[in-house]
Amino acid sequence: MSSWIDKLMGKQEPEESASESAGREGAAPIHVTDDEFEEKVLRSPVPVIVDFWAPWCMPCRMIAPALEQLAAEYAGRMIVAKVNTDENPRWAIQFGVQGIPTLLFVKDGQVVDRIVGAVPLGHIKQRLEAMLN
Repeated sequence: MSSWIDKLMGKQEPEESASESAGREGAAPIHVTDDEFEEKVLRSPVPVIVDFWAPWCMPCRMIAPALEQLAAEYAGRMIVAKVNTDENPRWAIQFGVQGIPTLLFVKDGQVVDRIVGAVPLGHIKQRLEAMLN
């Protein structure tokens, strides 16, 4: 984990792959670009919650802690992938995302569920459990 000084200076840690994140205890969400989406989401060996978000979106910021908690709690069983729609709009357009936050639940390369808007942790967890079972 980098220090706050490193973050302030713009130094970033290298991003890890989806498989590295999935196998690590206490995993955090991964950030995915348009070019990485197919590999990290659609071909993921484990189910993925895709969070389509933007930095200016307050509801997106509201659900971020819940997604971080789920990424840590379900490390090795699923991945949380964050897609900044301002910088990476291609897949949001392809999946018909019209509002953010939008969460797509992807299993074996297929969207099996979707949540639009900020919802409580328990609601996201219930939908995640349904996808995992």
